[in-house]
Amino acid sequence: MIKSVVSKEYQELQKEIIKLQEKWKLQLDPETIRPNLDKAAMEAGVPVAALTAIDFEISLFLQWVEEINALIIKSIPELEPKLAGIASLLNEEIAINWIEEAFAFNHLYFASFAEENGLEEWIPQFLAETALRPYLQLTAEKVQNEIHRAVPGAGCPVCGEPVRLAALEDEGKKVIHCPRCLAHWHAKRLECSHCGNENHKTVQFLTIEGDSVSQIQVCDECNGYIKIIDTRQYISQPSAALLDLNSIHLDFVAQENSYNVVGEKKQTN
Repeated sequence: MIKSVVSKEYQELQKEIIKLQEKWKLQLDPETIRPNLDKAAMEAGVPVAALTAIDFEISLFLQWVEEINALIIKSIPELEPKLAGIASLLNEEIAINWIEEAFAFNHLYFASFAEENGLEEWIPQFLAETALRPYLQLTAEKVQNEIHRAVPGAGCPVCGEPVRLAALEDEGKKVIHCPRCLAHWHAKRLECSHCGNENHKTVQFLTIEGDSVSQIQVCDECNGYIKIIDTRQYISQPSAALLDLNSIHLDFVAQENSYNVVGEKKQTN
């Protein structure tokens, strides 16, 4: 098995973040999340989270941001100067904006917020996304029994995250896992998750020398890719978030070969 390109320090931080998110999720009242399983909308690719009424507790969200901030500083002390002023920037209005914009994957909003407040670009979105995920994960838990497939190109059927990770599980079945909300669903072995292409001539697999458990499924119709990990070779299966993190070398290889996390259907005349 190839050695992860992610530092042990960052891997340990991610494990602690996952523990925090699990603790936070237990603090949520399940009744504050009310999914609307609109079959027609779901079949059109609308993620369940967009159809769900969620009563966000702003004070709790702000508390979680402070907790994740403190955890990062404790784990990586050299980041303290970059994170020390976060608490003074946050209030209820900003928290609502962070929730809405993280929910909508609005990278431009967070880049602008970082620039306006003298922060490194990654900081606001990382904190907002980390504190949002318990809500998305609880939503996924509530509807998991209704999630059987995904519409190609629409991303995760629960939260809309672009599809990028699959596992080979019992008897080699291909199961897509969302590292963001932890939803999962079965998929055809030879199918592009981005455009639905099933042509064996244009859906191919890249393997990495020294990595016996991983491969990259690529599609020459839309130039999209996903990572596939044979988790049957693991003694204990890591969470989807850690699988995604520890297979980041596959993302580098795919992107170096001009494949993208989000496929784009090629135009035909």
